[in-house]
Amino acid sequence: MSSAPAQCKVLIDFFHQGTRLTYKKGEFIIRPGENPPGVFLIEKGLVKTYDITKYGEENLLVIRHEGELLGMTWTMTHKDVRRSIIYSALTPTTVWLMPHEKFHKFLQNTPEAALPLLHMVVDMYRINAERIMNLEYRTVRERLVSFLLSMANRFGRETPDGILIDVPLRHQDIASSISATRETTGREITALERKNLLSNSPSRITLLDVEKLRDFLA
Repeated sequence: MSSAPAQCKVLIDFFHQGTRLTYKKGEFIIRPGENPPGVFLIEKGLVKTYDITKYGEENLLVIRHEGELLGMTWTMTHKDVRRSIIYSALTPTTVWLMPHEKFHKFLQNTPEAALPLLHMVVDMYRINAERIMNLEYRTVRERLVSFLLSMANRFGRETPDGILIDVPLRHQDIASSISATRETTGREITALERKNLLSNSPSRITLLDVEKLRDFLA
């Protein structure tokens, strides 16, 4: 997997002047109630970004991968506002941390980094827009299929059986992202399995017939 920042050597060289941090699967990168101490560049691994609902349940917002940045929105907007966004390592993860002030100075003095960073911002906007548009579908099945197709676009890997979504996804994570209950989400996944449209292992989903899945959204 790759992204615009990973293609910008000056950006990578800059972050490599920061602090390299490693996290085990499940470890917090930003704990509940904490604010990012700077901007993170993901060197490898997957990071789950989520918040906690008033009912105490996790609400998946987005999963970030290698080459993407964490904390950039916060450092560029409302540093004085406490945030409820939580970052945790979905897999063993390595990141580079750069403090806010050094990141701002880098932006001011390094115009060649502007374009790849703009690509990153646009990509972040696109992902968030897709999530919002997904919630406009009327049925849980439509929202589920839209979510799975979007995840396959970002994290899909071709296999002999179909497109493997190479991210560990719990039913609760999927349910929170599509605004459904875990039980209903589980039933819909099972229904799609029975139609031979996907296979569901304990931690991975493979899309067996993408074209027929897209028909649900036509």
